Amino acid sequence: MMGLPLPIAPEPVWPEIWTAVLDRLRIECGQGIFDTWIAPLSLARVAEGHVILSAPRRLVRDYVASHYVTRIERSFTALAPEFVSLEIVVAAEAPRATTRPTSANSVRMAMPLPAPGDAAMRAPGGSLQGLWDRQPDPQMCFGSFVVGSGNEFAFKAVQRFAESGESEIGLLFIHGGFGFGKTHLLNALALEGRNRHARVLSLRAEDFMRRFLGALRSQETLAFKEELRGADILLIDDLQHICGRTATVSEFLHTVNAFTDLKRKVVIAADRSPAALEGLTPDVRSRLQGAVVIAIEKPDAATRLAILKARAIEIEKRRPRACLPEAVLAYVAQELDASPRELLGVLVKLATYADLTGKPVTVEVAEEAIGSRTVGTDRRVTIEEIQKKTAEFYKLELRELHSPRRARRVARPRQVAMFLSRELTSRSLPDIGRRFGGRDHTTVLHACRRIEALCRTDPVFQQEVDFLRKVLGHAPARL
Repeated sequence: MMGLPLPIAPEPVWPEIWTAVLDRLRIECGQGIFDTWIAPLSLARVAEGHVILSAPRRLVRDYVASHYVTRIERSFTALAPEFVSLEIVVAAEAPRATTRPTSANSVRMAMPLPAPGDAAMRAPGGSLQGLWDRQPDPQMCFGSFVVGSGNEFAFKAVQRFAESGESEIGLLFIHGGFGFGKTHLLNALALEGRNRHARVLSLRAEDFMRRFLGALRSQETLAFKEELRGADILLIDDLQHICGRTATVSEFLHTVNAFTDLKRKVVIAADRSPAALEGLTPDVRSRLQGAVVIAIEKPDAATRLAILKARAIEIEKRRPRACLPEAVLAYVAQELDASPRELLGVLVKLATYADLTGKPVTVEVAEEAIGSRTVGTDRRVTIEEIQKKTAEFYKLELRELHSPRRARRVARPRQVAMFLSRELTSRSLPDIGRRFGGRDHTTVLHACRRIEALCRTDPVFQQEVDFLRKVLGHAPARL
């Protein structure tokens, strides 16, 4: 006996399925997120279970693909067993609608796109449009970063951060002077993260502030927060530029907390430690001090030479006539106690001289290039000599500079001696602190910033510091 023929399953009505998917997503995502990112999508075509959705703009397509595609696929799978795959395209790239005439239930798959004036087409005021597409500099990678004693800890911590998966370090805060390599490390982390297919969002503090304030003005803060927190790794450079702006700093704290709660990674760079940043509310300062805080110190002579050698090789590859003898590089590294950025400025100047004139670069030429700094004529000094001359000038006992006393007559001269020790020697902040009674590096950094500020505002005090420089064999600095 022959069996009865199996009934033919009706072909799914995809527009109705899409409507049901939208209803599910509205509940899952919330109305604000739904209106901003999901509602602009439309059903463009379905062929044998392969669904193509159309987005009005590339920003919407990319953001939905990064953050909500899994939810959309899950909804389609739950509502239509025939669903196979999902693709999201920009409206201009969407395939033409087709009709499948094989069934009475077949329908035209085209859905109307929003008109250009529709609210769904307008970018949110606080959108990060363009920042997701910002490409890291391929030259500023981990391989091109010169590691020395002053930056090794920060380098290895950032490298660990770039590894895939969760990290026991949720929040990393690196700080150091301008040109010390903070931005290089953030850029290298962004490169490595993208190579590992992580969603990396790299922002300058000004970007964060400007986009957040734009979101406030346009009442799109929910979309801004959702988009920002879609990253696996968030990088924020020059944090000091948003300090003092209460609303922005408050939102920044919420963002940091959200990332750490989600076991995602945040790396922050600033020119000073959280303890020294001004304009932070107590809760933000406390949160940042709870991070892994690492200082990048001014490079010592060996690191300076390594930096100069590495960059000189790169320059010579591009400009063969810009060859610099190793003796010249060693002279510059020894005499110019400066940040890597300043070192490279002198290096480029010397290389350009050699390239344009065809003349060899000698130590005398290098001395002239450095000339305005008068480093070539400065005498090398030690921390002990700085302490001795400072104590004599302020009529103190040498032991008082090492003591825990905080009286003004002792504390201010001690800060001056710390400031000169950082400026006139190649010693690191922790090393200087140890030589002043076992103080930590943050105390030394605070002292240096305090003396710099006083020199700018008090001409008499500036003369005192300049006199000590002369006593120690160094020319007055121009602050």
